[in-house]
Amino acid sequence: MALPPNFLDELRARTPLPALIGRKTKLTRAGRQWKACCPFHGEKSPSFYIYDDHYHCFGCGAHGDAIAFVMQSEGATFPEAVERLAAEAGLEVPKATPQQARREAKSRDLHAVLEAAAEAYQRRLRLPEGRAGLDYLLRRGLTEETIQKFGLGWSGGGRGVLAADLKPLGIEPRQLVEAGLMRPGEGSEPPADLFFNRVMFPIRDRRGRLVSFGGRILGDGQPKYVNGPETDLFSKRRNLYGVELAREAAFRGQRVVVAEGYMDVIALHQAGFGAAVAPLGTALTEDQLAELWRMVPDPVLCFDGDAAGARAAARAAELALPMLSTERTLAFITLPPGEDPDSLTRKGGPSAFKGLLDAAKPLADVLYDMLAVQSPGTTPEARATLRHKLVGAAEAIPDKTLGAEYRRLLLDRFFESGRRPAPARFAQRGDWKKGGRPGNVLDLPSPGIDPVRTQRERARCLMAMTIAHPWLLPEVEEALGLLELPTNSQEAVLRDGILRWHAMAEQLDPAALNAHLHAALPEELAWATSKGGLPRAASPDALPRSVSAGWWHFFGLLRGQDALMEDRRQAELDWIASNDEAALTRLVRLTEALAAQRRGEMEDDGTEADSAL
Repeated sequence: MALPPNFLDELRARTPLPALIGRKTKLTRAGRQWKACCPFHGEKSPSFYIYDDHYHCFGCGAHGDAIAFVMQSEGATFPEAVERLAAEAGLEVPKATPQQARREAKSRDLHAVLEAAAEAYQRRLRLPEGRAGLDYLLRRGLTEETIQKFGLGWSGGGRGVLAADLKPLGIEPRQLVEAGLMRPGEGSEPPADLFFNRVMFPIRDRRGRLVSFGGRILGDGQPKYVNGPETDLFSKRRNLYGVELAREAAFRGQRVVVAEGYMDVIALHQAGFGAAVAPLGTALTEDQLAELWRMVPDPVLCFDGDAAGARAAARAAELALPMLSTERTLAFITLPPGEDPDSLTRKGGPSAFKGLLDAAKPLADVLYDMLAVQSPGTTPEARATLRHKLVGAAEAIPDKTLGAEYRRLLLDRFFESGRRPAPARFAQRGDWKKGGRPGNVLDLPSPGIDPVRTQRERARCLMAMTIAHPWLLPEVEEALGLLELPTNSQEAVLRDGILRWHAMAEQLDPAALNAHLHAALPEELAWATSKGGLPRAASPDALPRSVSAGWWHFFGLLRGQDALMEDRRQAELDWIASNDEAALTRLVRLTEALAAQRRGEMEDDGTEADSAL
């Protein structure tokens, strides 16, 4: 017996293809997809591409989904592949029972019922009684091509008209109730139509199968929009309107945009934004976010520029935080007041919306703005409240490294917002000319200090101490990972190499770390250790206490006072929560580093930690 389609869809959704295929061959990024050398035939240049829900080799033609990959790569049968993937995904494979067979047949029947209803609605739109619905669509600027593309129709105004239309096909009212097209009758009354005098919008799942309808009433009736009820085929929380068309557009490289309603999605598609979707009468859900991230790593959420839109954006941001990863984020568009995507594209054309799309704000910026609005004011109490909220938002992110980056970014902006402007410098005695204008007594060039070079040298000292004394890593690993180093710089590459070694090292031995870095990052290792001017703490025979003090000294110089204060606060919370000796050591070191910086002792000249070897 065939397995239920819903189960197989869930299994594929819970099996990320890159992770599965990455066990067999090395993957590299190729835009939004991955590529690799095909595991099914020998090749030197990658021609095997992995997309959100399938793979394809342009060399040998291998193609399929997660189940097909297990079958092809391991010679497993279909049931064996399903069993294995289900076990890894935490799913139980449905057993073959007569009841399951009946459910499958019923699902097939319901899809057929819905398709028949869609044809009936489309025919009725072209009849005289559907003229009002057709005029409404044309008045909203939709073309005949768009109306046909989305399968728009008209429900009719008489009771029982749909049942009468479909009766010659052998479709019974009972089936219409199961498909969500009619309501069960009360007592002895017959079933009643769910949709009256409404423009009809077919709703399809990601595979293009019809699962339900939405209907919009003309005039002032309420509710303006009605969606079909929950059925065996349809769930408002899981489905997105337009997803079957958006998947194809996203595959071609278009940005996925989440609008608020049916007409917004249709208008965006007609304007050329073919990856637009919308939730179905509810706020965005976790299931819908997961569906969006299956298409692209960075969907764009579009909200109205009023208070309701701001609340919806805030809910979406809070919902997304526990689901974020390095491969999952969001961006946001706020529309001009009184506009929606439909009205905006009709008035200003596609370029009006594209301008907003190009200027979409990243999640971190939206998150800060949202929390700042919730905690306005400049009093110490208001500032402390905002700071707690910013830290709490970052801590809601499960990926610790990503959470640390969010915390750094949010708090940097927080500190910047509270920083007073630098006072004007007063001229020294003798620097003023007659009339009050300053002038230089001696117009000699002052020697410049290169801050970038200074920071690089500090980072080099820090790396050299870490390499010479890897026993420090359990104490300093998190702090080292927090440092903001230039992307792809020698110090950043070396830092990441040290942390990777620490994650797999059995013993924290200096010789082992040096051997690993010499093999993996020889140039970076030479840069950090072969030059002169290193502090005594980088010497292999330095005393542990001076090594630890020197490390935190340079960390404080690199990190900066505002960030160091936040690091100390977080270390204090960690120590209170864990009562751990390592957490206490880190708190003490950060406290000492912060105190030294406040006293002005964190200068590169004259300190023992900076003395050359």
